[in-house]
Amino acid sequence: MADSTIDDKITELQRLLQLEKEKDFEQYRQEVLQLSLSEKRKKGVTWQPLEILKQGYTFGERAFITVKRSTALNEPHRFRGGAPVTFYSLAEDKFSKNDKRSKNGVIHFVERNKMKIILNTKDLPDWIMNGQLGVDLLFDERTYREMENVLDVLHKTKTGRISELKSILLGGDQPRFGQLPVVHQPYLNEAQINAVQQVLAAEDVSIIHGPPGTGKTTTIVHAIKLLCETEKTVLVTAPSNAAVDLLAARLSSKGLNVVRIGNISRVDESLISLTLDGRLSDHPESKNIKKVKIEAAKMRREAQRYKRRFGAQEREDRNEAYKEAKDLEAWAKALEDRLISEILHGANVIACTLVNAAHSMLEQIKFRTVVIDEAAQALHPASWIPIIRGHRVVLAGDPFQLPPTVKSNQAKRDGFGVTLLEEAVERFETVSFLDIQYRMNEKIMQFSNQQFYGNKLVAAEMVANWELEIPFASPIEYIDTAGCGFMEEINPKTESRFNAGEYFIIREHFLQFTQQLAEKNMELPSIAIISPYRAQCMYIKEEMEKDEKCADFLPLISVDTIDSFQGQERDIVYISLVRANEKSEIGFLSDYRRMNVAMTRAKKQLVVIGDSATVGNDKFYGAFMDYVDKVGGYRSAWEFMG
Repeated sequence: MADSTIDDKITELQRLLQLEKEKDFEQYRQEVLQLSLSEKRKKGVTWQPLEILKQGYTFGERAFITVKRSTALNEPHRFRGGAPVTFYSLAEDKFSKNDKRSKNGVIHFVERNKMKIILNTKDLPDWIMNGQLGVDLLFDERTYREMENVLDVLHKTKTGRISELKSILLGGDQPRFGQLPVVHQPYLNEAQINAVQQVLAAEDVSIIHGPPGTGKTTTIVHAIKLLCETEKTVLVTAPSNAAVDLLAARLSSKGLNVVRIGNISRVDESLISLTLDGRLSDHPESKNIKKVKIEAAKMRREAQRYKRRFGAQEREDRNEAYKEAKDLEAWAKALEDRLISEILHGANVIACTLVNAAHSMLEQIKFRTVVIDEAAQALHPASWIPIIRGHRVVLAGDPFQLPPTVKSNQAKRDGFGVTLLEEAVERFETVSFLDIQYRMNEKIMQFSNQQFYGNKLVAAEMVANWELEIPFASPIEYIDTAGCGFMEEINPKTESRFNAGEYFIIREHFLQFTQQLAEKNMELPSIAIISPYRAQCMYIKEEMEKDEKCADFLPLISVDTIDSFQGQERDIVYISLVRANEKSEIGFLSDYRRMNVAMTRAKKQLVVIGDSATVGNDKFYGAFMDYVDKVGGYRSAWEFMG
């Protein structure tokens, strides 16, 4: 394909990225910047006032605070782990009126009315004791900045390896492969072995298409382990921190030296020892660096001790203290940079999110292979951030599961949600398709198999017919609420939807099952209740907590949105569709890929609750109900309303 056509594609991506950024910022402006404090409280985008429960320093000598909101307890909010925030004080400080009384940071975790924030600073702010504290959601500009930068690089680069990868991923060229190596591994099936061979033989790009339960992560981990036998360091990335953490843990368990790059507040606590901050903290040399930093801080405090009016000697002493502090800080930084370089160059694998692949620390390392897992969830420009770091790339994922989030309807209509992986699966002649799934009963698998995978999936013998010890009518059930009057409602604070009637049916179904378990003295299998709507999940949790028959079970059950539950599995999965209205509007239930994710989380039992009068007119859901009826799993909600 001509360079001009590729340039046109990049220009179009830049236009769509700008549309998305403008839409995202406009939402932020309306939800945060434009509102009064009381309006922000109602919207759930600020917590104020706060009380401090704990403060201190974490790895990397970053300051942290744990806070609790004093009002609006248990009210809905928009704060999530990993979100950027600004922590501030509204109290006036007569000693530092010109100082900015706010610090940015990242949420480590949110639990009901409690939040831990890791600040982007090494010192706790002085105004922290002044009171009137609050925290606001912050616009995440860095992600957009890095995507804009990489598109600029693609535009400007006309020769070399990046130009060749552009011709394959954006042009009409096909990937090239050398001779397939011999791979012996008894725990891999034929399709998985072929995928590993394609990764090792690829000269430019290799694709692993892994439907749910087909062992995509197992395949990737084995391929990376073999790559590390011939390559110094492999760069392993994914769009989300959760996906990166999973790969980092699995690769480390295989004996590889893994270094996890990224903001420590977004890394799972069990993996702190793999992070760069954790490695620095554990290194014997770090004690010397810390001593130098302490001495530098001491000299800076000494300099700041001087007031505005002082004589020549005091001025000279202050300047000397500042100079010494600066020299000590430079020395500490030089020591730390050398240590970081040593740690990174000694790694078999460097693992990070797509955006963190832009980190300046990685500029000193040459990667032959870059791996992008969950590539179907990555915005097209974001995928290029790690790609330009390497000589060849592995894209792994499933274009029929959750797509990336696109907030601009215009950008979405113009194709901004189409990913590199999606385009590659469609256009490339060589794609490794993993065809044996090890998660689901065959009847749970088969509907998705028909709808998305051309009936190419096969259930492994060990799972094809497995079911619960107390069998249901069918491994897949649809409980129809049509005619019951269970209409959807909107939570006015979150503007998300919920359906109280559907929870009632889930409750009755669940209690009948647990009663059978108790009669036979059997343990509770793993269970999840999921929904496309966050308000439904919140409603279910609140109702179960108040219910003496269900409260004890709640800690044993996962209740979450479909998006948050991707990548997980349970023996039993309940799906609450929520939508029930007179206009047959189904909203984002029309994103069938989201439902593919939901329906493929269950191992032995899938129970879907919905209103056929609302969703049944849709071709996809109509086909689903026909399928469930055919396998004997259709039930009416009236069975549970006696």
